[in-house]
Amino acid sequence: MKLSVLDQSVISSGDSAAQAFRKTVELAQITEDLGYTRFWVAEHHNTNGIAGSSPEILISHIASMTKRIRIGSGGVLLPQYSPYKVAENFKVLEALFPNRIDAGFGRSPGGSATTRLALTDGLRKSLNEFPRQISDLKGFLLNELPGDHPFHGIKAYPDKTAFPELWLLGITHRGARLAAEQGTAFTYGHFITPANGKRALEQYYREFQPSPFLKKPKANVCIFVVCTESQEKAEELALSQDLWLLRVEKGMDTRIPSLEEAKNTKLTAADSNRIMENRKRMIIGTPQKVKNDLMRLSDYYGTEEFMIINNLHSFQDKVDTYTLLAEALL
Repeated sequence: MKLSVLDQSVISSGDSAAQAFRKTVELAQITEDLGYTRFWVAEHHNTNGIAGSSPEILISHIASMTKRIRIGSGGVLLPQYSPYKVAENFKVLEALFPNRIDAGFGRSPGGSATTRLALTDGLRKSLNEFPRQISDLKGFLLNELPGDHPFHGIKAYPDKTAFPELWLLGITHRGARLAAEQGTAFTYGHFITPANGKRALEQYYREFQPSPFLKKPKANVCIFVVCTESQEKAEELALSQDLWLLRVEKGMDTRIPSLEEAKNTKLTAADSNRIMENRKRMIIGTPQKVKNDLMRLSDYYGTEEFMIINNLHSFQDKVDTYTLLAEALL
């Protein structure tokens, strides 16, 4: 099995954004040494607790601080941007760090309607343009736009550069179908919506069409994991992540609360029910339990690679999860 990392650079209560970024870099270095395959950073906007708003900049910095692990975006919110400029960004990254860059893209609006307008400089862009934008992005990366394309003849530089791996991120069968049609790799967000995964992955594998970027289908699944030596301890550590997710969904403070704060927070019956529902997005337990659950999901989804996301308050607890997973599975 291959293990990879999605890190959102979430700020733990008591920390600063600068500290969150330093921890992201340190986690990349640690997981590289542990044998993880790739390390992706996310893109979020207008949230006080998530520092990662510019994945391209973070990718460059992290890649310069590591040696082998693939570094990428999970993912760039393409509907808000120009495919031409995104292609240039990733061509520069690929030239700087050959054969180490993953370009992951998602359809998410990136926040509220007003936040999205701020990203597009007031231009009301339709999310329905996403398939066309993916096609344009591929054309600019290859410098092979069709002759009747309005931007035919415009090249994305640096030219004569290998292109990064292209990954499309999705949580439905429609996203999987688009990835298959476009001939890109596909990441399924189990950590967002576990219910749609099997249908999505089956459709992706069944309908995949080879492209200059990928000859055979390639997919992974992203999931929350909390792992420690005892089940009881793992359940306890997950409380800070539980409360964080609950607050994110309510549009509240998006910094990760301490374990003490999580234990002392009074929850309504609706809150408790929501937390139990969110636990379906996670695997929590001992190394053996997590290993067994991931092996089961590997058969269920038909993939041998999982991206692990872990938003615990304590950085050491986060590192322990990735370490124990590596020892159990790599």
